[in-house]
Amino acid sequence: MKKIVILIQNNALLFSYKTKEIIREDLMNTNIISDSELVFTDDYILENKKIVIPFLQELCEMNSIDTLTFQSNFLTSFLIELFKNTKVRTIRIKKQENVTYELCEKLIKMKTIRELECFSIPNFLIELLDKHRIHVTTHSEIFYLSPFMLENELNHYSKMYDQRKIQIFHKLTDEDKEDMESFFKVNRYLKVISFLEFHREDIEFILDCLENYHFKNVYIELHDNISKENDFQYLKQLNKKYKKRKIEIGLVYSDEYLSDNLMKQITINTLRLCGIVIVIFIVSIIGSISIQNYYAMQEVSTIQEEVKKTIEESEDLVIDETEEQFVIKNKYIASLLTINKDVVGYLKVKNTNIDYPVVMSNDNKYYLKKNLYGEDDRNGWIYMDFRNSDKFLNDNTIIYGHNMYYSGVMFGTLHRVLNSFWYNNPENLVISFDTMYESMNWQIYSIYTIPKTSDYLKVSFENESLKQEYIDMTKNRSIKDFGVEVTPSDYLLTLSTCTGDNDRLVVHAKLILNTEENTPDSSDI
Repeated sequence: MKKIVILIQNNALLFSYKTKEIIREDLMNTNIISDSELVFTDDYILENKKIVIPFLQELCEMNSIDTLTFQSNFLTSFLIELFKNTKVRTIRIKKQENVTYELCEKLIKMKTIRELECFSIPNFLIELLDKHRIHVTTHSEIFYLSPFMLENELNHYSKMYDQRKIQIFHKLTDEDKEDMESFFKVNRYLKVISFLEFHREDIEFILDCLENYHFKNVYIELHDNISKENDFQYLKQLNKKYKKRKIEIGLVYSDEYLSDNLMKQITINTLRLCGIVIVIFIVSIIGSISIQNYYAMQEVSTIQEEVKKTIEESEDLVIDETEEQFVIKNKYIASLLTINKDVVGYLKVKNTNIDYPVVMSNDNKYYLKKNLYGEDDRNGWIYMDFRNSDKFLNDNTIIYGHNMYYSGVMFGTLHRVLNSFWYNNPENLVISFDTMYESMNWQIYSIYTIPKTSDYLKVSFENESLKQEYIDMTKNRSIKDFGVEVTPSDYLLTLSTCTGDNDRLVVHAKLILNTEENTPDSSDI
């Protein structure tokens, strides 16, 4: 248990640990020392946040606090979230240490923070904070990087994001591992990891990172002369374990070793020849897939251009409303009936490529292989479950789409919802799904992946009890508790697509707002 001392100086609060003195029994929780000094124990803060947070907010308000000064990174990370709802703009860290990626993530979530003063920080984190309008001032001109970051020249955020290959020249230090965690959180294109030395704990650390941050199609090459049978079996088991994620470990022997092991060299040369053939085969397949993806993107782009043009002209559309009980409010959707009479709505998911008209047929198979024109197309289109109504909301409206991961069309970018950068942004958690008769916003309350099942594909429920069971089931599966209250009286929206070999990626939301008639900005299409 440690005492945290809080000093009030002008418009700033100063936080530090007081560990040398013995904590008196009457100070085991909290004690006001004077008008300008407070004392809390760390345990008290953890156990009484509901009391401490309002107290600190009122303290900031009464003293016009706009600056927080912390003794260390750890103390900053421990306390910063207590000030989310204050007007604090500046954070100062006194200790001579490097600011970490984890701490930067917390600062970014503090919407009012505009300045950070610290001893040192890597360049890539300065870039990251700058993108979120947080200015950084350092007291040292040396930006400390671990050997791993220096050897791979990962001194810029953009390079960390785009890096295809990294090299590890020695046994990893704790500092290396900390920076590698930051690298894996940022990077999106890593394909090759090269080890010059074989260390089991380092291999396992890297594999855990690849799994934790959802990497696939990564090749790990070991430039070490491994000859022990138990090491071969160990690597073989790892390859088997990570085969589904298409993560593979391969051996690259030195020429000196090969010259001393002629028979092994012959075997390896044979394997290399096979490897070349396989590479040529793979390259040809990748080339073919790339060409197919290019044409897929072009085809969808052409269709979207016509959708854009049709929507722009929707204001001049004259609607013959023959059914008085169903008043058409969204002309922009009604105008798309000239392209396809099966259009029933329009779906948009922020910070993805999902921005499409939604169609519906007499079954759930037709639009698996048909585009908006009704033409044969392996991309299919975004479509509503045939059991749903095209005029009024059911208990649960279900929308499907292919996961065209490499081209990014249809639900090919829905996988972004699994990334903490995406789902920790509150703006992303509101989906827009309109019909001709209503403009609607939907609040996401559950995101998950699950082996193929149909238990979440229910359109209606016989009673409120069954609907509540469904809501509880979908909430319990979520990768995060989004704190959204959902009741049986709520209308639900479900997005479903394939992921992996036989899994499903599912997003659930509830109706939160009926807006006025709304034609989407044509620049978004």
